Amino acid sequence: MSTIGRRKREHLDALAQDPAIERGGSGFAALRLTHRALPELALADIDIRCTFLGKTLRLPLLISSMTGGDDPEIQRINHNLAAAAETCGVAMAVGSQRVQFSEVAAEASFRLRDIAPDAVLIANLGAVQLNYGFDSSHARRAVETLAADGLYLHLNPLQEAVQPEGDTDYRDLTAKIATIVRETPVPVLLKEVGSGLSPADITLGKQAGVRYYDLAGRGGTSWSRIEHHRRRDPADTLGLTFQDWGLSTVEALRLNRAAHPDVTLIASGGIRSGIDMAKAILLGAELCGIAAPFLAAAQESTAAVIAAIRRLEREYRTALFLLGCRDNAALRDNHALLLSP
Repeated sequence: MSTIGRRKREHLDALAQDPAIERGGSGFAALRLTHRALPELALADIDIRCTFLGKTLRLPLLISSMTGGDDPEIQRINHNLAAAAETCGVAMAVGSQRVQFSEVAAEASFRLRDIAPDAVLIANLGAVQLNYGFDSSHARRAVETLAADGLYLHLNPLQEAVQPEGDTDYRDLTAKIATIVRETPVPVLLKEVGSGLSPADITLGKQAGVRYYDLAGRGGTSWSRIEHHRRRDPADTLGLTFQDWGLSTVEALRLNRAAHPDVTLIASGGIRSGIDMAKAILLGAELCGIAAPFLAAAQESTAAVIAAIRRLEREYRTALFLLGCRDNAALRDNHALLLSP
């Protein structure tokens, strides 16, 4: 197994062994919604379809980036996720594809288009790698491997700062991101990994030509705590000190919807139910990203992932019914439905 592949396996092991990696605190629990006892709708009337990257999804759900590499178990996880995304009509983003440039065998975990011929698939590279030898040729190859509809450039300065072998030179990245936007044949999306994007980050992203942002706020998986498990010095507590650092998902949504109403926001970080999804859409998100709840299911089977997605779909549809909202558009930015600030 490659060095990067071993690291990804260690990430999965940490997730399995430490339940406190799931931090909570996304902000959704504090939001209360107005129940409509007379919704003037039939449940069957609710239309939760949406359009994303030129394709129609059956509900505003993205299976968020998790993993990829040359480990057969990791390949099986990605294949199960892709098959479920295709069956359920939702989007899927893969984990970082950096590994495929050092280990040819890792490409198999990202060759998912045959499994998901119609699904929205999003490729993924770390933006910081643009300061470590990567360029638009790597971006195009990542997109080609997946036959992707879009490309995530993920931003993870906290994870890199805690990671023993982290890449922490984030200088002058905006200009390099702009080059990737110009020279990549699919839309580029900026994504955090659990500490949230601020309005200042999106201002820079817009200068680079980016129009899609996955906020990935605090409240779900703490990558800082995951990297704590990989520390070389037992006395090193940096990962624990910063395990709850950043903007919560609700904070990131509220700040950026107000500051940047002209971009597409994806809400992720601690979304764990269809009710959380409804709250995220109400706050202005176009799509909801979820990762950790699908991981255990993907380790089991495609059918288990499908069951998890269908549970979320039923919960989300029911939430719209009980709010008197016929579709996603009726819910989005409808702050009259909020009972709490």
